[in-house]
Parts: sequence; structure tokens; C-alpha cells
Amino acid sequence: MKTINKIYHAAIYVRLSKEDGDVSNTAKTESNSISNQKSLVREFLKNHKDIVIEKEYVDDGYSGSNFERPAFQMMLEDIKKGIIDCVCTKDLSRFGREYIDSGMYIERVFPALGVRFIAVNDHYDSLDSSNKSDEIVIPFKNLLNDAYCRDISVKIRSHLEIKRKQGQYIGNYVSYGYRKCDDDKHKIEIDTYAANVVKDIFRMKLQGMSQDAIACKLNENGILCPADYKKSEGSNYQTSFKIKDKSGWSSTTVRRILTNEIYIGNLVQGKHTTPNHKVKKMYVKDESEWVRIEKNHEAIVSERDFELVQRLLAMDTRTAPGNNEVYNLSGLVICADCGVPMVRKNSISGGRHYSYYMCATNKYSKNCSSHRISVNELDNAVLELLKVHISNILEIDKIIELIGIIPFQQIDMKKLEERKKVLEVEVERCTELRSMLYSDMKEGVISKSDYIELHAAYENKRKDAQIAIHKIELEMESILEKNNDSFKWLEYFKENRNIKELTRSIAVSLIREIKVYDKKNIEVTFDFDNPYKTCLKNIENMGYKIDVDLSGKLNIEKEAV
Repeated sequence: MKTINKIYHAAIYVRLSKEDGDVSNTAKTESNSISNQKSLVREFLKNHKDIVIEKEYVDDGYSGSNFERPAFQMMLEDIKKGIIDCVCTKDLSRFGREYIDSGMYIERVFPALGVRFIAVNDHYDSLDSSNKSDEIVIPFKNLLNDAYCRDISVKIRSHLEIKRKQGQYIGNYVSYGYRKCDDDKHKIEIDTYAANVVKDIFRMKLQGMSQDAIACKLNENGILCPADYKKSEGSNYQTSFKIKDKSGWSSTTVRRILTNEIYIGNLVQGKHTTPNHKVKKMYVKDESEWVRIEKNHEAIVSERDFELVQRLLAMDTRTAPGNNEVYNLSGLVICADCGVPMVRKNSISGGRHYSYYMCATNKYSKNCSSHRISVNELDNAVLELLKVHISNILEIDKIIELIGIIPFQQIDMKKLEERKKVLEVEVERCTELRSMLYSDMKEGVISKSDYIELHAAYENKRKDAQIAIHKIELEMESILEKNNDSFKWLEYFKENRNIKELTRSIAVSLIREIKVYDKKNIEVTFDFDNPYKTCLKNIENMGYKIDVDLSGKLNIEKEAV
């Protein structure tokens, strides 16, 4: 049956994606603009008396790779309600660039709902049954639009990857403590106010405060959380981490700041991606695929403080009920027999409060002895050993000032040269063995599968050795340029030369672990233990005699010739 004098209620659908503006030339961008699309469709419909424009639907800034667009979905709802029975668009690419779904709407959904579809520039009108070739041409055009979308996606991904590797910031929002530079949106600079808050967070953590205590302190002081601060600065910031109506600092927010490398000047990008331009579900990439640019921008905290905080976060330490800070040695004391961290206990004896550490294994399973030791006795013993170690550091520093760093550099260079020679021999060996494999295969000594496996193994060993050689060469260049900070660790101990009491920040910055054998025997491993021992050995090699008294104090003297 033929419909006579039917009046169609049309929707003008227009779309413009960010990609259309980013990768197209100026002329095409203008032709695809929202206003020009509307004008073109309106002009076309003037000559169609059977079509009345009912409504216009605009998706500005939405990709054509899928149909999850707000205006498009609104138009579908109006179609289902019977408000719209005709869809007019500039061309098929404005309707959508996804091959399968575009075909589904044009060939199945719209016909089933009695909707007329018109693509002006493609000369397509679903009501026109005279042109049978459209049934073949339209799917091909949709396929080409899909291929264009895929090509654009590849180009944009490649372009963004290049920017990441160049150290350019490509995120929408910058981490708390930084802001985008006014003259270059791909560079970041320090936001003074927020950066001071970040410094306070790291300082409080080093002083022994937990993440919860730090968050409470910030909330008490009325400091805006990162999301609210960004909004107060005029940013239209949205986050998926907000789970409560009322914003505020939380332990999770504090931890994210404490573990973010951006605060030591490292820019890490490309952590997440999507499988392709059609699937929008994000997944985390393997860490080896992340783009990490070190020393990319000005740091807010020192590498040393950042390293110490990561060490603290790795410790299983908790604050006691009613306390905001952990104890001085929490997480550092371990049982010498089973290697498990010791736990702090409190008891009352004779009306006196008594605190002690005991082996956690003994507490929970009795599979180890208790190794109990008084907290006060342990604190005092550790403090005295630390004073002696700092005194030894000062003695070493005097010798270094007397000798100078050049002899030490020469010793380091000699060690590096020896390691380099060993690796060079390994490269030559792997190269020779690899070249012999082909003749062995030809002579039937090894099979083809063995040849392929052995060839790959020798090649990997050769490459690993070459990479190691390159690293050694860089280290040697650093020594020659006097950029080597091999003695910087001395300063961390020297700045505590007048230590009077043991604090949490001093303990975690100078002590690696404390082994408890029993209440009379403990062993303290100080930070930078290997450089310390290496330094002593090098001093001995330069003709100095080193004696150690019963307290552990060093006496360094030049041996008589």
C-alpha cells in the first residue's frame, strides 16, 4: 500500500568529534562544524514539503566510533515515543563511523520503527526505493567511515605516545601540588600553596603519623582536599574516587600522594589504555610499558624523603589506640631467629607500666622463643650505637677531606673497568658461539629446533651484556664528570652529630633493621651499610690502619712506611 500525503516529523542530527578538529585541515573542520551541518540540512529540507523539522539533536565533542552519545540516545527515546519518525543528517560519517552499529540502525532498527533516514551529502533517502544500488553502496561507505575512524585512532595514539616520551604532560588534570604552565599546557609547574601541603604530608609521615592521622589533621586545619581545591581554582574537576557526598581528606587520598613519583620530578604516563577505539573499557598496562621520564620537572620533595616514605609504607606498622604517631622503632625491630617483626606489648607489674617487644611468632604460635626486651632498654641501646656510628662517620669524613675524592674515584673506575672487561669477553663468547651454530646444524650436530633455541639464547645473553656495558660506561662518565654523589650519604649522618634523643624520623632515616637475639644482645644495621663497608675497605687499601674498640668506635691512622 502507498502512503498518500504523509507528513514526516524530522530530527536534525549533527555531530562533531574532537578528532575531526584535531586531525583535519582547517577547511574540512569548518565544513564539519555544527552550525554548517545544521544550515546544510535545513536548506535541503526546504524543498521537501512532506518533512517538518521537529527538533535538533547535537553531540558536540563526541566520537563517531560508538553510539553512546547523549543527544543520540535522547533522539532514540523520542523515536520510541513517536515524536520523531525521520532522521536527517549531513552524511553517514556524521551519523556514525562504526560499521556494524551504523548498518544495524540504518538497515534494521529504523525500518522496524518506521523511521525515514536521510544522509544529504551521500544522496541517500531510505524512502527512495528507485535506487537499488544504495543497498550495496551504503554498507561500503560505512565500512570506509569505520576504517577512517580506526586510522585516526592509531594516529592519535601514536601522537600521544610521542608526546609522553618527550616528557610532555597530556592529562586533563595535574596532580595536586602542580598546575599547567600558562604559556605551555604540556608543561607543569609547582603550585606553591598545594606544594606546601604536599611537603607537610611527607613531613608528618616521616615523623611517624599514620595516613588516617594525617588526613584528620588536614581536615581539622580546614585544608581543602585535592578535588575541592581544584574546583575552588575554577577547574571543572570530576573524580571517580569520591564515594561520599561530603568531600574531605582520607587515608586513601594521603597514600596516593605519598606514593606518587611526580613529587620527585618523575613523570609517569601511559598506565591505562583501551583495547581499541571501539572498546572504551580501561585496563592497566604492564609497568614495563609505562612511559617514565625522570627529572622531567621541578621536584617538591627530595628523593631521599620519598624513598624513606616508601620504606615506611612497606612496614606493617599501626598506631596504638589513642595515639596519632607510631612508636620510634615500630617496624624496624625483628626477631634474630625467625626474622619476623617483633610486636610491642604493655603490661602492669607492681603498679608500674612496663613496655616490651616480643617475637610475633612466639605470641601467636609459640614456635619461637619470646626474645623479650624492654622498650626503654632497647631505645637507649640503639641511641648509644647510633651515636658511635655517627662518630665513626665523622672520622671517615675527616680522612676523605684529607685524601680527597680522586683516589676513591680511581678505585671506583678500576672496579668498573674490570667489570666491563668481563662483560666484553662475554659478548665475544656469545657472538662466537652463535656463529658456530649454523655449521653445527649443517653437519647434523644439532637439529634445526635446537639451532633456533640456542641462537635466541646466545643473542639474548649478548644483548644483556651489551646493555650492562652501556650502564657501566655511563657510570664511568658520571665519575669522570664529578657528578657522582657516592659520598652524599655521609651528610645524612653528619647532620645528626648532636643527637640527644631517638625520634621516629631519625630512626627510619638512619636505621635499616634491629635484630634482637635476647635482652642483652642486639644487632643494628644502619642505612647505607654497604657504602660504609666499601669506604672502610678503600681507606685500608690506601695505607690506613683501622682499629675498633669494644664500644665499636673506629680509630683510623696512617700506617708507617
